[in-house]
Amino acid sequence: MKKITIATRVSDLALWQAYHIQERIETAYPEIEVVLNKIVSNGDKILDKPLALIGGKGHFTKELEDAMLRGEADIAVHSLKDVPTYIPEGLDLCAVTQRQDQSDVFLSHKFTSLEDLPIGAVVGTTSLRRRMQLLQQRPDLKVKDLRGNVNTRLRKLSEGQYDAIILAWIGLNRLDLLKDIPFAQKLSLDMMIPPMGQAALGIEIVCGNDKVREVAESLKDTDTYACTVIERQFISKIGAGCSAPVACNAVVNAGEVTFRVMLGFPDGTNIMQEKVVKPLSECENLGEELAKKMIDAGALELLENAAKIAFKDEMPQRL
Repeated sequence: MKKITIATRVSDLALWQAYHIQERIETAYPEIEVVLNKIVSNGDKILDKPLALIGGKGHFTKELEDAMLRGEADIAVHSLKDVPTYIPEGLDLCAVTQRQDQSDVFLSHKFTSLEDLPIGAVVGTTSLRRRMQLLQQRPDLKVKDLRGNVNTRLRKLSEGQYDAIILAWIGLNRLDLLKDIPFAQKLSLDMMIPPMGQAALGIEIVCGNDKVREVAESLKDTDTYACTVIERQFISKIGAGCSAPVACNAVVNAGEVTFRVMLGFPDGTNIMQEKVVKPLSECENLGEELAKKMIDAGALELLENAAKIAFKDEMPQRL
C-alpha cells in the first residue's frame, strides 16, 4: 500500500489533529504517502445554533463517513467526543489515541477563578453538561449561551460579553490560544466531569483493508481505548443525546478505573451522580452496568424531562 487518505474536518483544531496523525503514520510507515481530504461538515457550517438543535454529534462526522464509504478516504480522524455510539456498516472505530488532559478550563479577563466570580456573574457556555454542573455548584450565576468557533468565543469574552467562559483545555492548548487570556483555571474532574471521549482522537477506518487496519491500530492506546469503551457503553445504554445534560468519564490509574457519571436538569437540579472505582480487569461491562443501575433509579424519565426544558426558548414546540 503506497498511499493512505485521511478524511478530516476543516476547523483549525480538526486540521491540527489530522496533521498530527499524518505525521505519526509517516514516521512509523515511511513507505506510505499520507494525504488529507479536507471536508466541511454540517456541524462546521452551522455555528449559530446549539448542537442539539441541528441533530447532534453526527453532524460533525457524517460527511467524513460518507466520503469513506464512497472510497474517497481510507481513515477519518475525529475528536472522539463528536463520534456517535452508532458506527455505519462498512466502517469501524478501531483505534483511540492516548488521551491528553481532559479538563475543562475557566477563562476570564476579570476574575481569577470560578470561586472568585461574584453573585450574578455571566458565564458563557452552550453545553448543557457544563451548565448543569456550573449551576449545581453556583446557582447564583447567570449562564448565557456561547456560540461560534473557538476564536469567536474567545473574542466575545475579550469584548466583555461574558464575565467568564468554560471551554475544553485540550483544544486551546493545541492551538496555543491560552497565552492571551489573563486568567485560566483548570477545573478538576470532580468539579467538572467531561463528556464521553474528551481529549482523545478516534480513528475510524473502512473495513476490509488489512493494511489500513494495521496502520490505524498502531495508533491505539490500550488504557484510553478501555476507558472510552466504558464511556460509550454508558451513553449507548442510557440513550443520552445532546439535548439532555450528561457527563461521563473514565480514568485508569495503577490498574484501577475511576468512572464518574452525572445527569440532571440544565438548571443544576434533579441531579443523579455516581462514582465507581474498580480494577480494570473487572470493567468489561462497567458502562452498561452503571447505566442499568441509573435507569432502574429513574434516569430515563429524568433525561426525558431534562430534554423538554433544554433550549426551551428556542424550541417551544417541545414544551
